[in-house]
Amino acid sequence: MKLYDSYDKTIKPFIPNTPNRVIMYVCGLTPYDDAHLGHARTYISFDILKRYLIFKGYEVFHIQNITDIDDKLINRAKETGEDPIRIADHYHTRALELFNILNIIPADVYPKVSEHLSEIETIVQALMDKGYAYRTRTGIYFDISKFDRYGKLSNQSIQEIDKHRIEPDPTKRNVSDFALWKYTDDYTWDSKFGRGRPGWHIECSAMALKYSKGATLDIHGGARDLIFPHHENEIAQSECYTGRKFANFWIHTGFLTVNGEKMSKSLKNFVTIRDVLSRYDPMAVRMMFASVKYSSPIDYSEEAIQQAYQNYNTLVQFYNRIKSTEPSDINNTDNKNFLVNSIQEFYNNMDNDLNTPGAMSILFSIINYFNTHPVDRISKHLILNFINQISFIFGLELKDDSKKKLDRLLESLGDYRAELRKTKRYDESDRLREVIQKADIKVYDRADGSEYIY
Repeated sequence: MKLYDSYDKTIKPFIPNTPNRVIMYVCGLTPYDDAHLGHARTYISFDILKRYLIFKGYEVFHIQNITDIDDKLINRAKETGEDPIRIADHYHTRALELFNILNIIPADVYPKVSEHLSEIETIVQALMDKGYAYRTRTGIYFDISKFDRYGKLSNQSIQEIDKHRIEPDPTKRNVSDFALWKYTDDYTWDSKFGRGRPGWHIECSAMALKYSKGATLDIHGGARDLIFPHHENEIAQSECYTGRKFANFWIHTGFLTVNGEKMSKSLKNFVTIRDVLSRYDPMAVRMMFASVKYSSPIDYSEEAIQQAYQNYNTLVQFYNRIKSTEPSDINNTDNKNFLVNSIQEFYNNMDNDLNTPGAMSILFSIINYFNTHPVDRISKHLILNFINQISFIFGLELKDDSKKKLDRLLESLGDYRAELRKTKRYDESDRLREVIQKADIKVYDRADGSEYIY
């Protein structure tokens, strides 16, 4: 299996530090509002990666933080008068409910910044002792000139980075030095450095290093917009603190747009996960994201998710048809060869930097083939086994919604029969009951309505 490493800018073999065990840290939510579709894109992408690693026999230890001390949360607290930690708990709980509906496997641990201030303090003090950090009247800062690899992840020089600083702080040694601890007047916590709050970047380093027990992470992931400054700064402070590589693979998901435009509240195209799930099957959301490479941009539109839902239904219907098909006793060598080669090609795509759209195209070529070719016993076994495997890898529930459709039909027929009886058209109501009973559905008419059992 090979994965693209954003740090080395190349696809390289994935070899974890410990055989058969993967430590994966994914930057989590800053939960000051409801989770949006961009969050779903990121966490479904890493869920597919995690599932594929599990499928390949790895034990995955997944850390995903909760940023419950952050300027955005504090601004929301000022607006509402609520405690920022309680706001974070509220929205993170809501997000986890949605992630569960989306069939995302939970992380092994969800550490909160507010519960790791002592770990942050330890790292900040160590960086000061080693000469990588310094104190000013506004806070404690990391000196980026002391880390010679600064800018490698984002492929920028320090001079290029400095150009983008709009309001330089005259108390800092270098324009782009970043805060490890900030002295502020509102929402502060005690520390040996004085009251204040941690900088954003040190929070993730502290939690990642605690739960990895100081080991190099096999995978550190997040959305592409975290590459700079967040992940760049994480690398600098973590490697200066430990003296070793922070992560072997940096993996980033692509941007999400809505109808070709960047998603934003000002453009009134801000789409929450809850909005989408109120109108579409969660499996359609997963199918839509799996149809595009995790690292590529994806554009959300009604057409895109409707197409994804059609594709999902095609898969489920094919699976149910094959499952109920009485196969031919004569095994077909061409069928077997086609399946074996196609399944191998599917996994070749998955092993090549998680090329899910390529893998999906192989899946649908199998569906198209067996829509026009008879199924023998060996083919049936191979197909069902393969689809069960990919349903786990992609997190797709192979649910048969025929029962739901039948229930809706019977409800409509029941309402119609009630209307017939209400207008004293009893003969028509009885004839309709007889038709329903011929389908092996038992009908029990009562004064308060009818019950249908099948």
